[in-house]
Amino acid sequence: MRKCFWVYFCILLFNYSYSQEINKIEQDTTRIEKLDEVVVTGQYNSQSLKKSVFEVKVLKRTDIEQRAANNLADLLNQVLNINITPNISTGKTGVSLFGLDAQYFKILIDNIPVINEEGIGNNVDLTLINLDDVQQIEIVEGSMGVQYGANAISGVINIITKKSSLFKTQINAYVQEETVGNEFELFQQGRHIQSLKIGHYITDNIFTNIAYTRNSFGGFWDNRKGEIYDQNDGLRGHAWLPKAQQNAKLLLNYKKKRFNLFYKFDYFDEKIDKFNNIIDLNENPSTETSDPLALDEIFTNNRFIHHLNTNGFLNNDLHYNLSFSYQEQTKDLETYTYRIRNDEKLNIQKGEYLSRAAFFSRGTFNNLIRTDKFNFQAGYELTNERGTGSPLAIRIDPEDDMTKQRLNNYDLFASSEIKISDKFNLRPGVRASFTNLFDNQYVFSLSSKYFFKNDVELRTVIGSANRTPNYDELYTYFVDVNHDVQGNPFLNPERGISAFIHLKKKYSIANELVDVKSKISASYINVNDRIELIVVQQNPLAFMYNNIDVYKLFGLFSENTFQYNQLKFQLGASLLAVSKILDSNVNSKDDFLYNIQINSTINYLIPKWDATLSIFFKHIGKQHQFVERTNSEGNQEYQKGTTQSYNWLDTTIKKSFLDDKIDATFGIRNLLNISSVGTTAFSGGAHTAAPRNIQLAYGRSYFLKFAYNLNL
Repeated sequence: MRKCFWVYFCILLFNYSYSQEINKIEQDTTRIEKLDEVVVTGQYNSQSLKKSVFEVKVLKRTDIEQRAANNLADLLNQVLNINITPNISTGKTGVSLFGLDAQYFKILIDNIPVINEEGIGNNVDLTLINLDDVQQIEIVEGSMGVQYGANAISGVINIITKKSSLFKTQINAYVQEETVGNEFELFQQGRHIQSLKIGHYITDNIFTNIAYTRNSFGGFWDNRKGEIYDQNDGLRGHAWLPKAQQNAKLLLNYKKKRFNLFYKFDYFDEKIDKFNNIIDLNENPSTETSDPLALDEIFTNNRFIHHLNTNGFLNNDLHYNLSFSYQEQTKDLETYTYRIRNDEKLNIQKGEYLSRAAFFSRGTFNNLIRTDKFNFQAGYELTNERGTGSPLAIRIDPEDDMTKQRLNNYDLFASSEIKISDKFNLRPGVRASFTNLFDNQYVFSLSSKYFFKNDVELRTVIGSANRTPNYDELYTYFVDVNHDVQGNPFLNPERGISAFIHLKKKYSIANELVDVKSKISASYINVNDRIELIVVQQNPLAFMYNNIDVYKLFGLFSENTFQYNQLKFQLGASLLAVSKILDSNVNSKDDFLYNIQINSTINYLIPKWDATLSIFFKHIGKQHQFVERTNSEGNQEYQKGTTQSYNWLDTTIKKSFLDDKIDATFGIRNLLNISSVGTTAFSGGAHTAAPRNIQLAYGRSYFLKFAYNLNL
């Protein structure tokens, strides 16, 4: 199998030229370097990172290329304080920031929240976000409730796409082949990615870009036997579900002087196969034959995003930025009886499993009042969101109106930037949110920036933000003979507040041979009225979502970069202390539980070879949480459970050929061959025992990527 893998790579190298938008061409590199320190997230106007009141972490195009990251999960796996956890039973990927899951921060593309199965902006599956047209990714840690509304308690991740080029025409294509653990075959096993992108200036003012990417994941077989296996011994199917993704994008951008207008269309399709490991042998005693059958499922995700934006200046100073977006995501389910030996589908049933749709508009008006010491911004956000769920997904009665719900948000916000002195800036802000389901919500923020002597920068962000209950928490209804789990339409939004302090300095050491950037940060996050699923009735046992808990977090973290000639070394560390108070139980625990993370990156440019060697390391220390269990005396109590520590280690080497027209990248993911870690941090369900392991990966994997750039 490995021999097949390497033979196939050699064939690719001999026959094809592939590419991606690497921006490594000399002219393009110069352009990107100029933009490295420019950020847009939370800013009045695009400006340098140094001038920003917020502390913004920037992942550049070069970071994406060095990791050969195809989606957002690939890229963020090594970022400090971000944890990526796959779900092998659904094919989705979960993510947390500062110990808070994806409901507490927003994923944006060009300042527009991304729709997903559970709403808009939060709880996004990161494997569904393709990076082929991305210029850079900006991460703002801490409450961004004033700027971006509900569910931005721990921060935002803003994906900035590329909308122009230095060349009249650019054609970029690439192919990437990757093993899944030690499994690889041309079609059945491994990961196979192909991409093509074409950018062209129709006129001097009109730029268009078209991109298409296909990502086929053959699943992780492990000791399983796949779809056509016909023995009822539990080995049919896959350990990780196979899936195929297709992503098509279109951009039209018009820019002239102080006016800009662009339209973007993004279509995503994903198919996930779930082959049942339980087989009905369908034996016929009279003929001593069998005709094995299995009940299989196919989940299909479809998402499209329309985004129209216009921005520019009026009366020389007033800057406006208006976005209008319509988005939909549906999840369809096909169930069928698979007649294995005949490769035949019987009793096929198809239907819409889940549906979400939203109209979103955001507008900001900057420089409304502007002097040398003062600037004022006002803005609005409008979200009209609707969701439906089938009886299988949410409710039992298909005629019940509760299967269809709407959530409308109408927000107004304003902030001002006050220049106290040449060294000291303040930015207070406030937002009012009006919805059709909840009481009016009001949030605030106060950010500051102060420059000390010797190039020392101090930034602080204090702000509040709310988390809106998601669709399942409001409207779940799963009641049968064995279950009673219900949502609660009377839930209140969670109330969160956070404070972040960042101290940053640039300096040189070793007789000024080594340039250093150092940052020390401290954080505090408090979430009240946290929503949990609790027992509301003992006999018969019934569960319902309620506002009961309090979550507190204290953090201390540091990030440092050392640059010596062609060698760049980054080192980061964080210590998080988390307290979760469960008011639903008289024996609640509110002790602080600690977690340590360390990450490091080494990049070395070898000019003689025109190659870059990169090593990425991340250590996630032991993670603790309290779990309700029955003690030796038969009483319920909270006990501390632990998930064991683990390490990630990836490495890549990227080499350019023919004046950077061709790039080849070889890499190893999960070099330490991690697959799962032990845990005692979960309690069992009504019919299942507590899991003893968390599946993190499918072992060490190898990849090879070829890219080609044609610039005209």
